Amino acid sequence: MNALPRADVPFLALLTILSIVSILTACFLGPVALPLSDMMAGFVGHGPDTVETIIWDLRFPRALAAFVAGACLGASGAALQGLLRNPLADPGVLGVSSSAALGAVAALYFNLTVFGMWVMPLAAILAALAATALLYALGAARVSTTRLILIGVGVSSFTGAMITLVMNLAPNPFALSDLVNWLFGSVSNRSLRDIAFVLPFGAVGLTCLLWVIRPLGALSLGEQTATSLGVDLKRVRRLTIAGASLLTGASVALAGAIGFVGIIAPHLCRPLVGHDPGRTILPAALLAGLMVVLADILVRLLPFAQELRLGVIAGLMGAPVFVWIAAKTAKLAP
Repeated sequence: MNALPRADVPFLALLTILSIVSILTACFLGPVALPLSDMMAGFVGHGPDTVETIIWDLRFPRALAAFVAGACLGASGAALQGLLRNPLADPGVLGVSSSAALGAVAALYFNLTVFGMWVMPLAAILAALAATALLYALGAARVSTTRLILIGVGVSSFTGAMITLVMNLAPNPFALSDLVNWLFGSVSNRSLRDIAFVLPFGAVGLTCLLWVIRPLGALSLGEQTATSLGVDLKRVRRLTIAGASLLTGASVALAGAIGFVGIIAPHLCRPLVGHDPGRTILPAALLAGLMVVLADILVRLLPFAQELRLGVIAGLMGAPVFVWIAAKTAKLAP
């Protein structure tokens, strides 16, 4: 496993502190106004039972789930951008997230979760893996940014159509509600048990990506140069595809489809790590997790009768930034 450059440690430490602060802040904010003294007492386990339940059984797991889901997307987005050598690559834009959502929705529709809660994350991960492998087989590392996005649009359109078909065939309104929940993204009512189910998948995925930190940096110089430096390109591709797919599947299984986070976080972090795609992975994971926690806090505080879905807020905030990133990117080849 590759060691982290010392220059990255202060940046990572800052992002870690901000992430912890955001998660703790989320425990004190919500649609239900509680006295600060009761919340402080409940936070340390000496407050009213109701307050302790709200903090530790509702708000803390929700905030932690938002962070884990965002971190998975940030790391996978950074890795895919490094592998494909394309700053606009990310699980959402390339259709990987929607494919993972299709896998999870199919598991829900066919009631495969009766075999165990592990079936849904496994279905999401397998679908994400298939989509990523398909993108690479279609030459995603060699085509222009425009063509890559078009391929991603095609994959997203197909998986979107399949999801719509599953929704049309939903046997009852309750099943349809579950399907919509995964489609629009949400961390509402998540528990520590839900997080525990997906953490092993995310941990294995992140471990795969940590093994390719330095090779991805060399790959940014071109495949021939990377090969001359001793990089095993096949191994790097396998580990990156496997890691990104596991992380994307884990995120979708936990929070549903959340767009644009995987492209924005790496873009913001890249200039601070010398534009090295490998060194971008961990900072992007932390920043993406922080962004999703803040977005979920906003979801809870907005004064609407019905809570907005996290994926909707992420799209409203992320789409304009994506357009700005695309506009800043160098001329796209046809």
